[in-house]
Amino acid sequence: MQPFTHVSGIAAPMLAANVDTDVIMPKQFLKGIDRNGLDRGLFFNLRFLENGSANLDFVLNQTPWNRASFLVVGPNFGCGSSREHAVWGLKQLGFRALIGTSFAGIFFDNCQRNGVLLIQLREAELQHLGRIVSDPANAAISVDLQAQQVLLGDGAIIHFDIDPLRKQALLLGLDAIGSTLRRTEQIRAFEASHLRANPWLA
Repeated sequence: MQPFTHVSGIAAPMLAANVDTDVIMPKQFLKGIDRNGLDRGLFFNLRFLENGSANLDFVLNQTPWNRASFLVVGPNFGCGSSREHAVWGLKQLGFRALIGTSFAGIFFDNCQRNGVLLIQLREAELQHLGRIVSDPANAAISVDLQAQQVLLGDGAIIHFDIDPLRKQALLLGLDAIGSTLRRTEQIRAFEASHLRANPWLA
């Protein structure tokens, strides 16, 4: 996975509550045998009109948010079914982090496994961030994972908390397998010790 250290980019405001995974990645995009094309499926029913043209009323079709690297989202984002395609689509369209107050549990874990940073803020902080990035002149922000800071276009800095293990995995670009392999020597030592204590297992 791509490591996440210090990333700068445009943040798009999508502050509606309870945006579920069917909105993020509609069911017709779950039929493929690989991940190709999921960037087109992302928010498909919001991004496109029935005739296939872009819905210019949707924030991700507007300048500068059509170049967004971050989403500022409402509470319980990612609720609904557990489809991992929603996270794959977010990654394919270039999103590196989502910033909100709360996320659905399975969606939260899927983001971690795929290298998408989730930042949880207090409601007042999120509302302030949402107002700032709704102004095209201040839509650019930076996220410093090592320092655990969001740097806003108006000069404000918002600190956030993150689980140390999740932080380390994102900084190093490690998925679950990569994180496990970093403990190879400990695993081998345990195996040897366990077999000595239980020789019948061999």
